[in-house]
Amino acid sequence: MTLSGAVHGDSRPVSVLRVAERARERLAAFFVEPRNVAWTLLALSVVAAVQEYLLGPKAMGGGLYTHYNNYRIYERSFVHLLHRQDLYVRYPAEHFDIFKYSPTFAALMAPLSLLPDAAGIVLWNLLNAAVFVLALAKLPVLSERSKALLGLVLVPDFLTAVQNTQANVLVAGLVLLAFGLLERDRPGWAALSIACGLYVKLYPALGALVFLFYPRKLRFLASLAGWLLMLGVLPLLLVSPEALRGLYTSWFRLLFSDREVLTGLSVMGVLRGWFGLDPSKTVVVLLGGVVLLVPLVNVGAWARPTFRLLFLAALLVWMVIFNHASESATFFIAMCGVGLWYFARPRRPVEAALFGLAFLLTSMSPHFPDVLVQRVVRPYALKAVPCILVWLVLVYELVASRGEPAALVAAKRAARPA
Repeated sequence: MTLSGAVHGDSRPVSVLRVAERARERLAAFFVEPRNVAWTLLALSVVAAVQEYLLGPKAMGGGLYTHYNNYRIYERSFVHLLHRQDLYVRYPAEHFDIFKYSPTFAALMAPLSLLPDAAGIVLWNLLNAAVFVLALAKLPVLSERSKALLGLVLVPDFLTAVQNTQANVLVAGLVLLAFGLLERDRPGWAALSIACGLYVKLYPALGALVFLFYPRKLRFLASLAGWLLMLGVLPLLLVSPEALRGLYTSWFRLLFSDREVLTGLSVMGVLRGWFGLDPSKTVVVLLGGVVLLVPLVNVGAWARPTFRLLFLAALLVWMVIFNHASESATFFIAMCGVGLWYFARPRRPVEAALFGLAFLLTSMSPHFPDVLVQRVVRPYALKAVPCILVWLVLVYELVASRGEPAALVAAKRAARPA
């Protein structure tokens, strides 16, 4: 019997293949639709919250605490603020570790702290996911397909962040949102987004650097100063000026004390793990900052939307790889930058290989066998290595990027509002 006769003699294998092919095409079509990816991320944030709540107690630091310990730290901070207690000391009867965020963050946790933990965790994770989903939807330059694919490749890091009930998804969303607002000539609202990010964690303030690419710089800076002042004094609704001053003093003291003892999954961690070096963190961060700013000399390229987006990507990666407190869940922010780099530019095999390495070591390494994680991944800060490589490539590409003709740049600037 011939091959064609065999195929025509029994159509079932062909039918099964056709059904499988159609199912694959429908699944692929579903996941390249940004709206479907957005709903997927929102659903995963709820599932993660419910999972963490149902897991019950967890042994940490010689005690038993909830699996959603980070959320517990956040929501209890408002209670401590309300009772005029020091936010920056240990409360071992309530949670493990110390609150490390601003007094403003504690004040903003008021609505969630009034809810039962089950509802509060769900809403907290949903808030994180919703801000990021909105920011991704409003992100310029990228095609709708690229936005959907970016959301998909971020799923492992997204789950790591929301399963830890951390604020990294929110922080990344606020920085992306600020960029999108600046692109749409909304400097006042962009400044609010940056100010909110700063009062969650300090380093998102670096996202404000992109304001250099846009007109109405004074409007942005004035708005940023106003929002920072308004949000900074928000806790005065609950505490006296003297108490608030003391809280800010305690907060900065805690941040600087952490800085002395931590190297994190960062450039500092790589220098220590790979080469046995322990240079001054200040020197390393300053050198990294200088390198980050070098692309800004390429003024002729500022008018290109892709250049601006790639600089934002470099900022996002820098926030993590030069952060002495970087941990596994923080790398959602860095992988946002890596993803922007990959999807916003033409891709060759070299870039695909580097992105694949980042996905393997940065996104998937927490799921490696525990013995490998303990003996290799953590000691050598392997999560940070691909992100460092991508960041170096990003800086080089930004410096080497060709600008638009001077006449075109002048015409665009003349067309912008004052």
